[in-house]
Amino acid sequence: MDNLAQLIDRSRPRFRTATEFVEATLKQAILSGTLAAGSPLRQEELAATFGVSRMPIREALRQLEAQALVDFYPHRGAVVAEISAEDAADNYTIRLALEPVALRLSIPKLSGADLDRAGEILAEMDGEPDQNRLGELNQRFHMTLYARTGRPRLLSLVEQHLAQADRYLRFHLAAMGRHHISQGEHRAMLDAAQARKPALACRILVAHIGTAERTLQEFLEDRDR
Repeated sequence: MDNLAQLIDRSRPRFRTATEFVEATLKQAILSGTLAAGSPLRQEELAATFGVSRMPIREALRQLEAQALVDFYPHRGAVVAEISAEDAADNYTIRLALEPVALRLSIPKLSGADLDRAGEILAEMDGEPDQNRLGELNQRFHMTLYARTGRPRLLSLVEQHLAQADRYLRFHLAAMGRHHISQGEHRAMLDAAQARKPALACRILVAHIGTAERTLQEFLEDRDR
């Protein structure tokens, strides 16, 4: 827990609530490998380490479970989830089913401000040195393009699985470097959205997700061997 304690000291001033603080710090620890896959996450120990009550610990662990970063087991409690090729394939398959639908519905309703904001996020990504921050910006870019879908439940599902995909993206970037994030495909998708060509944008999106899936699968399979 020494490395976790260092993360806690650095993160504490940035958050408004104890739950946000615990969730964000544990998430960073899991994605960075500070907390290894299978590590137990005992509520009493975490509460003492963070200097908070068990309530925000419990809430944060449940939120991390929803993001597929933590698993709960009978008689064991919470443990750090393992990133596996099978889990990644499941996530990408769901994204391929949901995101093109959201993009197709959203593009005709996107405002000029929406498109400008998407471009600004891409510019931020170009100059962002922090790989953890890149995952957040990637999610924001995609959600900006999907935001006008007009289907709240669909959008909620898309956001949920994008949040889970952030885990794979961050792992991918940490293992293989930031050049593996495809800004060219992002820009082509944005160009198609600006031209109001949803079918073209969806084809680019499908290729984008498919490329990310294949690259990560190859890495994970090599790692597991």
